Amino acid sequence: MKQVAVLLAEGFEEVEALTVVDFLRRAGVAADVLGVGARQITGGHGVRVVADGVVAEYRTVPDAVIVPGGMPGAQNIADSAEAVSLIRVVANSGGLVAAICAAPAVVLAPLGLLDGRRATCYPGYEAQFGSSTEFSTDRVVVDGEVVTSRAPGTAAEFAMTLIERLCGAERAVEIAAATLQANVEH
Repeated sequence: MKQVAVLLAEGFEEVEALTVVDFLRRAGVAADVLGVGARQITGGHGVRVVADGVVAEYRTVPDAVIVPGGMPGAQNIADSAEAVSLIRVVANSGGLVAAICAAPAVVLAPLGLLDGRRATCYPGYEAQFGSSTEFSTDRVVVDGEVVTSRAPGTAAEFAMTLIERLCGAERAVEIAAATLQANVEH
């Protein structure tokens, strides 16, 4: 069973975080929701989530780490030494690093994880990409072991891409069909 860590900090974007966790769990992935700084985290639109644990106590090297956007959630993750350390460990171990909305620009770009890669983010945040990052307006971009996406409206596609990368295309098609995603071949 694949294991992923989904990082949540105060002000996270609820749709991006919870859609991904839900779809990954439907696919049979062990998705650990980790709070940055606390177990109870409130999203940018007032939804409170009790995380499975806190990032500072997490001792696993997961197959993937996922960073939802939302502001100030993405910035709070970028400012957390523990969250940044986990992201670096996953990246250095060859694991999948995924971010959506503001998080590719606010979290991944400053760590150098987008250097020499193609990536996307929420409109306007691409100005924070380094000069060696090729910005794309695609809804989801995969470049090696880095997956980026644009906004709450792309959260389901982002989740399906993560399922495909972690569990295979067949499982992604099954989950997409079961959740009535558009453009799915049955």
